[in-house]
Amino acid sequence: MKYRTIGRTGIHVSTYCLGAMMFGAWGNRDHDECVRMINTALDAGVNFIDTADVYAAGESEEIVGKALKGKRDGVVLATKFYMPMDDDPNSKGGSRRWIIQEVENSLRRLDTDYIDLYQIHRPVPDTDIDETLGALSDLIHQGKVRIIGSSTFPAELIVEAQWTAERRNRERFTCEQPPYSLFARGIETSVLPTCADYGMGVIAWSPLAGGWLTGKFRKGDPTPDSQRARLRPDRFDFTLPENQRKLDLIEELAKVAADAGVSMTHMAMAFVVNHPAVTSAIIGPRTMEQLNDVLAGASVELTDETLDALDAIVEPGVTINVADAGWSPPSITQSFRRRRPVGRRAAS
Repeated sequence: MKYRTIGRTGIHVSTYCLGAMMFGAWGNRDHDECVRMINTALDAGVNFIDTADVYAAGESEEIVGKALKGKRDGVVLATKFYMPMDDDPNSKGGSRRWIIQEVENSLRRLDTDYIDLYQIHRPVPDTDIDETLGALSDLIHQGKVRIIGSSTFPAELIVEAQWTAERRNRERFTCEQPPYSLFARGIETSVLPTCADYGMGVIAWSPLAGGWLTGKFRKGDPTPDSQRARLRPDRFDFTLPENQRKLDLIEELAKVAADAGVSMTHMAMAFVVNHPAVTSAIIGPRTMEQLNDVLAGASVELTDETLDALDAIVEPGVTINVADAGWSPPSITQSFRRRRPVGRRAAS
């Protein structure tokens, strides 16, 4: 296993980060097997684990906490906040009120005194970023959090957060966690260069595009019936034109992998960690078999010839299905923000 530093923090993490989203009710309900998987990853040299409060309503954090008993100090532990945890409208978001409350819940579930990397799961347009950074800064000063980061932020919001931290004397985001894979290359245009400019680490999520890049989905197959597919049908419905395009591309990518003498899984992972701005790629196995398969490719490196062939199939900066981008701004998703008011609204 190789190691890199998270931005300029001096914290060394493995180039593969064990993602815990599939531990618990969202994936593998066998806690003992999940603990064994975490131990297997640690034995293979993985020293970086990423989870979130929302994963299986906190169950994932509890499993990770159970697995790290007696091993906590040797692991860089990351978790996230933002997603709704119940029906209370204040049990979500980036407000000081919620952050101060939820970090205590995560610390309890993880059975730890501190979180190495605490991340806001998505942008919160209705909350001043200074409000969020102020609360996170206090957690760092209290010793409950070591460093902070963002996830799935566009470049302009990354810059805004950096400027706010500088001007308001807040702790700054030291890393970004964006979606990045052969099927989701949109961050190459501005997010990755911006992170590099600010000395931020990059922890890529979904490097296998939710399983697409393992090659298990092929033309002629039915739409998968999995937890991920049920949670995000827009990413897996084979009747959608964007996903039909993915199925076509899989056939071309399989040929490149064969020519390179590697599996599609190993090629896809090596592609992500090859980018000079990427610190680590999150692997999210549900089973021990999946974990061992991914870990077996940790030493794979791609030649320039192979990388050029991949660029010819999926152009740099292109995301095949916008659903894989992880977040769309309200200016796009909310129609009233794109239209001038008419009638009485216009007069007022």
